[in-house]
Amino acid sequence: MFNKLKDKFKDVINKFSDTPEEKVLIVDKKIEKDNSENEGVISKVRRAITTSKISESRFEEIFWELELGLLENNVAIEVIEKIKENLKLSIVDVAIEKSKIKNIIHDELKNSLKELFDENDFDIFKDITKKEGPYVILFVGVNGSGKTTTIVKIANLLKSNKVSSVLSASDTFRAAAIDQLQHHSKVLDIPIIKHDYGSDPSAVAFDSIKYAKSKNIDVVLIDTAGRNHSNTNLVEELKKINRISKPDLKIFVGESITGNDCIEQSKKFNDAIDLDGIILTKSDVDERGGTSISISYILGKPIFYNCTGQGYSDIEKFSVNKIMEALGW
Repeated sequence: MFNKLKDKFKDVINKFSDTPEEKVLIVDKKIEKDNSENEGVISKVRRAITTSKISESRFEEIFWELELGLLENNVAIEVIEKIKENLKLSIVDVAIEKSKIKNIIHDELKNSLKELFDENDFDIFKDITKKEGPYVILFVGVNGSGKTTTIVKIANLLKSNKVSSVLSASDTFRAAAIDQLQHHSKVLDIPIIKHDYGSDPSAVAFDSIKYAKSKNIDVVLIDTAGRNHSNTNLVEELKKINRISKPDLKIFVGESITGNDCIEQSKKFNDAIDLDGIILTKSDVDERGGTSISISYILGKPIFYNCTGQGYSDIEKFSVNKIMEALGW
């Protein structure tokens, strides 16, 4: 995972460390002060060290190669600019010991990358126990993003931890979506509330919450139509579902391998209903990694989970450390 990005970072670090050397005389100021009358001692603590000073033009030349690599791997422009500014402030026109330059640039890049993620201590089970009555989760995303499959993965995760749930088939825009959710409902033995194809999706959500209250069910998982984020009517429908269901959690489900398209989609959904977080699908086949690196920073929202396969249990809590490891840190 992320092999192309990992190799590009290594290549750029090596190029920065090849900056021409210069000699600089270093004097230990403390010893100089304590022995101001003894020139012999001062001369012993003076030492010439090999340093590199990266000029702005040299920085721009090398970073341009990294920038192209980041763009090719679906990293957003705003993220590239942040990485560039952080690194530039740390190393341009600064005398750095030649032996330390690789470590310094390595650490600066690592810190810049870690800053991209909205750190969170999100624990869905703790949140659920704090709520009186059913905890409502609204899932949004475009067709083909794996939204419905993600919902049943969450349902399975809850069931594995002895938390009950009901599925709300509020994607009434496609009959196949209702059938798909009903199939998973039977397999997992989890109740589903559904209306006919073409009915009001907000009514399905309302009835699902009502059912959960009557049966003391812990969580309501609301599926929604896989909206084209530029379709005004469908976005308004989504806003209506949000108003009626009053969700405790609003999650955008996006396909990581679609890169900047996924980020643009998330921004539109966030504008519509103010999302709480993100779940990325197909993370296991995401060779580029740009979406995982960019989306949390651009949206200002945390990534809650990664989906890593087609099985019900193929979902894992998002970990910044795992991303950093995949990038070679």
